[in-house]
Amino acid sequence: MAALLLGSTLSGWAGAQTVELRILETTDLHTNALGYDYYQDKPTGEAGLEYTASLIKAARDEKRNTLLYDNGDLIQGNPLGDFVARVQPLKAGQLHPMHAAMRVLRYDAGNLGNHEFNYGLPFIQQVVAAAPMPYVSANAYKDDGTGKPGENAFTPYLIQRKVVYDAEGRPYVLNVGVIGFLPPQIVNWDKSHLEGKIVTTDIVEAARKFVPQMKAQGADIVVAIAHSGITADYQPGQENVAAELTKVEGLDVVLSGHSHQAFPGPVYQSIPGADLTKGTINGKPVVMAGFWGSDLGIVDLKLNYDRAAQKWAIADSQASLRPIWDKTAKKSLVTPEPRIAAAVRQAHEGTLAYVRGKVADLTAPITSYWALVQDDPSVQLVSNAQTAYVKAALASTQYKDLPILSAAAPFKAGGRGGVSYYTDIPAGTLAIKNVADLYVYPNTVQAVLVNGAGVQEWLERSAGQFKQIDPSKTEAQALVDDSFPTYNFDVLDGVTYEIDVTQPSRYNSQGEVVNEGARRIKNLQYGGKPIDPAQQFVIATNNYRASGGGSFPGLKGQNIVLQAPDETREALVRFFNEQKTVNPTADGNWKLTPIPGATLLYVSSPNAQKSLPAGATLLRTREDGFAEYTIKF
Repeated sequence: MAALLLGSTLSGWAGAQTVELRILETTDLHTNALGYDYYQDKPTGEAGLEYTASLIKAARDEKRNTLLYDNGDLIQGNPLGDFVARVQPLKAGQLHPMHAAMRVLRYDAGNLGNHEFNYGLPFIQQVVAAAPMPYVSANAYKDDGTGKPGENAFTPYLIQRKVVYDAEGRPYVLNVGVIGFLPPQIVNWDKSHLEGKIVTTDIVEAARKFVPQMKAQGADIVVAIAHSGITADYQPGQENVAAELTKVEGLDVVLSGHSHQAFPGPVYQSIPGADLTKGTINGKPVVMAGFWGSDLGIVDLKLNYDRAAQKWAIADSQASLRPIWDKTAKKSLVTPEPRIAAAVRQAHEGTLAYVRGKVADLTAPITSYWALVQDDPSVQLVSNAQTAYVKAALASTQYKDLPILSAAAPFKAGGRGGVSYYTDIPAGTLAIKNVADLYVYPNTVQAVLVNGAGVQEWLERSAGQFKQIDPSKTEAQALVDDSFPTYNFDVLDGVTYEIDVTQPSRYNSQGEVVNEGARRIKNLQYGGKPIDPAQQFVIATNNYRASGGGSFPGLKGQNIVLQAPDETREALVRFFNEQKTVNPTADGNWKLTPIPGATLLYVSSPNAQKSLPAGATLLRTREDGFAEYTIKF
């Protein structure tokens, strides 16, 4: 049962009472305590809680009554997170570096995201137990032994007694209900860690269950900290339901996250019921504060006390964002808060020593600027390492004679990560930081058994990365669907194929077949011959994909033939150590089917000019820092 901080609902003052309350949100910090890019080993002002902290201080100075919440995906995301989880693990009771920083800022509560579970359930339990603020998560339950929800795995909600003041300085007691939610899909995405231990339920269902309890126990207002994005439609069990939460009776404010987007912002202008000027959806205030500390989310509430009804009511609200970086001028908008750097100094220095460790010699640069339009060395190297690992692991099993393919995706390919979110490793020394740059997630190596028909469907799902191109048009047409996560653009190594983007995508974003007759994958061959739909293949991949992450056809954890204990990055380090000298080249096993007369528009970094492929030309550099290129076949 939730811990309750109950008390008198109102100090005794006559007349009308009006209180202004400011709610602040950070989300998806992904261990970016500092504005430091560990992959490039240099400072940056585009990210980091040390910058957001200055905005927090300014926002508090403006309003006397403030609350500060974090919305999860806090402890994983860059080498600092790996360092304290894997390299030099935290001791029991030791503060996580992110929490050391947050203690300085006096957070009121935190919510759990999906990436909190990447290092295993015991680790996040240890981290939460030592945290300087309470945590809430309402839709994660302990497995009751039959695969059904037992008791809550974490505190589902809190009712926090806050003393607030009106404009004349008169005090009141406000009972603030805080409830947290995480994507139900964590049980698939981290199946190897959570199977038999954690069961999740639908977010909206959990809200409808607990919010009435919170109101009955004295909550004057209810704030949902939802590690969930914003979409137009709602289906039970889906991951992005923040808009639907605004329809739950008794729920007053929604703090959104997970999608690495900004609300209020133009990307959500078509969401039914959204008012981007007020920052509301269906009349209720909503905010999503970007990622990596890029923005501070602010919800300002005007609360009136109805003495007759003996309750507080929200008379007005305004949700807004404050950024730390000017994307046009490419400069910081605030100075960093030095107390944050001091709080994480030891972990930061340890991380730097770790990431600078040599792995091998590199004969040529590795970049990912063109990884979405051609076979790319940054992806090829991951596949080579995965294939070698799985081949050795299955050498004495019944699968030893089956052909091994490998699935790998370009994780760092711009998009929502920004113009600096590309792999760019210079020739010379290949260090741990570069391996982490190639493979940014702490996934483990797994392998699945798939037939030739399944290989085709796997690639069809992956080919949803692209928009459909009209071959009859002569004007430039955008090639990449920016809403499609690049980590779902799997390249299958070991077969050869083409992707015909003049065809519609066979699958939608949910992995459902929506164009039955569509086939983008052409000339799919194994060993120089058309692939046999019945032939069995072992595909090296990761725990996320093998367990159903990305909603790929036929991948729900039932056909796993290898569940390795090693992280993919460990497999990469081992592979590079054995190579001693790494020559980053791609084997060109896939390509886009040529479209004579068509011009494709591709967005990448201005640095992509260093390695223009045939037919590519720089068109312009945009105000947001990205560059547009045209590609002609």
